[in-house]
Amino acid sequence: MAGVAQLTFWGAAGQVTGSMHLLEAAGARILLDGGLFQGRRAEAAVLNANLPFDARRIDAIILSHAHIDHSGRLPLLVRNGFHGPIYATPASRDLCAVMLPDSAHIQESDANFLARRGKVGPESQPLYNLADALAVQKLMLGLPYRRIHNLRKFLTFEFTDAGHILGSASVDIRMSESGGHRLVFSGDIGRPHMPIIRDPDPPTGPIDTLIIESTYGDRVHESISDSEEKLAEIIRRVAARGGKVLIPAFAVGRTQELVYSLHQLSENGKIPNIPIFIDSPLAVDATAVFRMHPEIFDQAERFIASTKSILDFPMVRYVRDVNDSKKLNQLNGPAVIIAASGMCEAGRILHHLANNVGDHRNLVLLAGFQAEHTLGRRIQEGQTQLKILGEIYERRAEVATLGGYSAHADRNELRDWVRKLGGPIKRAFVVHGEPGPAAAMAGLLKEEGVAEVIVPKQGDSFSL
Repeated sequence: MAGVAQLTFWGAAGQVTGSMHLLEAAGARILLDGGLFQGRRAEAAVLNANLPFDARRIDAIILSHAHIDHSGRLPLLVRNGFHGPIYATPASRDLCAVMLPDSAHIQESDANFLARRGKVGPESQPLYNLADALAVQKLMLGLPYRRIHNLRKFLTFEFTDAGHILGSASVDIRMSESGGHRLVFSGDIGRPHMPIIRDPDPPTGPIDTLIIESTYGDRVHESISDSEEKLAEIIRRVAARGGKVLIPAFAVGRTQELVYSLHQLSENGKIPNIPIFIDSPLAVDATAVFRMHPEIFDQAERFIASTKSILDFPMVRYVRDVNDSKKLNQLNGPAVIIAASGMCEAGRILHHLANNVGDHRNLVLLAGFQAEHTLGRRIQEGQTQLKILGEIYERRAEVATLGGYSAHADRNELRDWVRKLGGPIKRAFVVHGEPGPAAAMAGLLKEEGVAEVIVPKQGDSFSL
């Protein structure tokens, strides 16, 4: 293989989830991400369970960030014999230490729940267990931003800040064999001026191969300030009618951003004094990881600079115990309940939806991307008959969407990120997007002068 590099797309190709790309270069087989497919349970189960290569022959994994659609198959890879190093930023390593065991727990809990209802099938079986998730942590090596690491002779890489979630990174890979080749993997690109997280800081200079996300390649977000005002208005309105605001939110990133905003709104007297429950053991643990890494907070944010504890204030209550979570279903009066998962595919949000979606006083507030075929997408589309935990529920609760809290760059922000690369860019592969946004992103790259733009499909392979 010396002198010939190969790139194969085994996830997030033609869709958003399941990020995983195989780079074969300098005698090594390197995975960029090892993410979980999410969406229709049966289809996702097949894609997740069937690894398209021998995990024992992978030499190393470079992880862009800790979100499950990028890290969630790492325990499965270990279960199937992978035993090499997994490189991540220190914050991503620490987040994976809580996220991957949680993923294993959710899979086992969902399997037991479905089994009790006689709904047993291949799609209900856990992909891995807690021991597999813990084994991942033993292989993880934390590397700070902007530190060059030698993977092999003729093969190096470094992380730059992607500005997406705590610890998220773009990956800058140099293959110095046979004249040299530079590959940049964007990971998930964040947005400037977001709460807590620093702005994206892309690598610069000429690029031979770019792998770039396209989640929102066809649209422009509302601003974070507009979303904060909308959030305050919704809470005031729903609280006035005695209802609850249910917010499905990613436990890592989105939950902390919402708490940060709610803290500011409370300080400024823009929301009533009602209880705010963060009902997610993972979010509780992830928030602890945030507290461990203030060195990568955006110190340009006035509230961060002036507030000792940005994620703690009197109205917010962190819920870990399952019995305390169940008590929220008997809660009278207005409240805000933030619970994972962000796309309503698992976790405690499902039980809160089942208990509250039939009440017209309540509101389901979607504050993040909802992938195709997820319950979150069906709620967002306005469906009134919702299948939750195997049962059909009539939705009477109001539904609203906040666009400004997206951790993904929109079309204009993606264009700015590409321009900051400096270029020229010889060839780009567009991933991590549904067909429409991916096609729009491909058009954007051509407008920006990229010589060759490809939207790969699952399993497509290319020589570099």
